[in-house]
Amino acid sequence: MAFEAVKENLEKRGYTVKVFATGAEAAAYLNSEIDGVTVGIGGSGTVKNIGAYELLSEHNTVYWHWITEPNEARKNAMNTDVYLTSVNALAESGEMVNIDGAGNRVASTLFGHKKVYFVIGRNKLVKTYEDAVWRARNIAGPGRAKQMNRKTPCAVKADRCYDCSSPERICRGMVTLWEPMLGQSAEVILIDEDHGL
Repeated sequence: MAFEAVKENLEKRGYTVKVFATGAEAAAYLNSEIDGVTVGIGGSGTVKNIGAYELLSEHNTVYWHWITEPNEARKNAMNTDVYLTSVNALAESGEMVNIDGAGNRVASTLFGHKKVYFVIGRNKLVKTYEDAVWRARNIAGPGRAKQMNRKTPCAVKADRCYDCSSPERICRGMVTLWEPMLGQSAEVILIDEDHGL
């Protein structure tokens, strides 16, 4: 699926949008834009894949719960100037859908930062909002639960969401972003490669 339509729709919604052929190019761009500030990173295989943490931590103070003590890093990341994350799904019409377990990632996309960057691989792009919700629940959620070795039905069977009541459930809330939140600058980085779940 080409990025032209989604780029146009995101821009109509108020997002700044940049398109890159590779994750390396996207990481280099982020590295040139983000300097001398505090940076939080949400749980994101996409951000990990492109090597943004390694680049940014050379000249910024970066908090990421995948690297250091999780609870402290999550709290620190919520009070940073800049926040980086991805989404579970992006509709061509411009809606972004995220599911979260602890809530730190979705909360940081909603409030508290001067700027939020959404780093999104082409595999997250779907046609409609309904497809985006379906992808978040039935592709991204089960995939992440399996990565985390959870004993939820979706991780064990690895086929779909069961809307379970397991204490190990990681899908505890879902957020749809229609536009950037008031008072918060938001930029979408589209990458023409598959990254993350």
